Amino acid sequence: MPSTINNDEWDLPRLRASIGFEDDFQYLSSDDQDTEFFDVKFYPYGDETHDPVFAAVSKKHQDALNCSCTWSKDPETEIPWLCVAGRDAKIKVYDVVNGKLVKNADVVKEINDLATNPANFLLIASASDDTTIRIWSLDPAHDKQPCVCLLGGEGHSAHLLTVAFHRTGRYVLSAGHDNVVCMWTLPELPAESSGKNPPEPIVIHYPHFFTSEVHSGIVDCVAFFGDLVLSRACHEDIIVLWRIEGFSSQDPPPAASDAPTTSDTERLTRSAFAPATSSACPPQYTRLLQFYTPWCGHQFYLRFKLFHSKNKHPILAFGNAHSTIFFWDLARLMSYHDFINDVRDPNRDKSQPIHRPGWLVPIQHRHKGDAVNKLRDAVSDRESVVSGRTGSIDVETHVDQNADYSQETLDAWEGKYDMTRVEEPIKAHSQSNITVKDFVGRQVAWSGNGEWCVVVGSKNLAIVLQRWQKKDKGEEKKPSVQ
Repeated sequence: MPSTINNDEWDLPRLRASIGFEDDFQYLSSDDQDTEFFDVKFYPYGDETHDPVFAAVSKKHQDALNCSCTWSKDPETEIPWLCVAGRDAKIKVYDVVNGKLVKNADVVKEINDLATNPANFLLIASASDDTTIRIWSLDPAHDKQPCVCLLGGEGHSAHLLTVAFHRTGRYVLSAGHDNVVCMWTLPELPAESSGKNPPEPIVIHYPHFFTSEVHSGIVDCVAFFGDLVLSRACHEDIIVLWRIEGFSSQDPPPAASDAPTTSDTERLTRSAFAPATSSACPPQYTRLLQFYTPWCGHQFYLRFKLFHSKNKHPILAFGNAHSTIFFWDLARLMSYHDFINDVRDPNRDKSQPIHRPGWLVPIQHRHKGDAVNKLRDAVSDRESVVSGRTGSIDVETHVDQNADYSQETLDAWEGKYDMTRVEEPIKAHSQSNITVKDFVGRQVAWSGNGEWCVVVGSKNLAIVLQRWQKKDKGEEKKPSVQ
């Protein structure tokens, strides 16, 4: 019988395996006993029929502390290229098929993050300790001057930790040690840098959006969710979803001259999209939601990852500093909103049943002596924690003849799904607990179709999780490691 896959979009990842890499301490200082992995990325350009492949980088290889990686490919042969960077202030581009270095670019200071432009796989952004974001071209036409654009000057005042592209490839987010989040607009870039004297990189001095108000700590992860922004800072135990007021990627990109300057140093937020014309100006950004990420302690460089693909649920994943991986299905928020509005509708015909999503489980207390029910509850709870399911056969909906739920049940649901209380962080919809004590999840990666999720960090480990587990385990495709 052919292998079948449970393609239920409400499903959340289950823990499948942990990969322990061989310890190698030769490049570590004498007081450093953890060969941590700092970044992981799935190869995004393969055919769906190919095995999913991911790369993870750590501080134990090639005489460098490697903080970040990103993928590209040869524009002619389409051989996968892996770009790696870190403490040695070099961006090294490897042909992973033939195992050779194909390009090498020097930067001024340590590089803490890399990202590939989703609209042009030959453009790479780097975030550096020199407070700049640099845009690098891997196109052979730019071999003489691979750095085609520099975003810096008046944006950041301290080391950068994170950089992210908008899906259009035209906008760039950056953040780091100065607690600031900036959004930059890329200019039109030169087609080539040929000739004896190739043009110098285009320099953009001012971001089109700047704020130090969203976070009070070191910002170590930013990402776009459509035109919205997700960001996280050290010590806050939350991921924030927020909106830059007035910004729409459907509008023409603003000119460099539209960017607000630093002439008014009192302003903690400066925006070209909702300019401040007076002290009583409308808000320039709006906090929309917060996601609760407990037990992170003093750690920074903990990064979330959003799976966001057309016609599929957006899933947010994050690994904390104490062996726990959290997941939120953002589609559940809207589904819950619609469901609870039906329940609370004063004009509802109470003779008609309510169709309840299967992942919404009413709290039911059992008698202490009922051993069978206690065992059933334990199994159901374990399944819910690991996968986000309810333990029920009918995952999609339940038909409730009576929708009078207890206050305890409603409170529990609100903590996970209510979007109306911005100040109350939303608890994870599911979580996976790692048996290795104090595992720190540094970075998360999703495969292209959202089936596989990999978390890397301390203890020399990569944690592999899977959605839509195949029934015929002999035919499943587990991700390959580079």
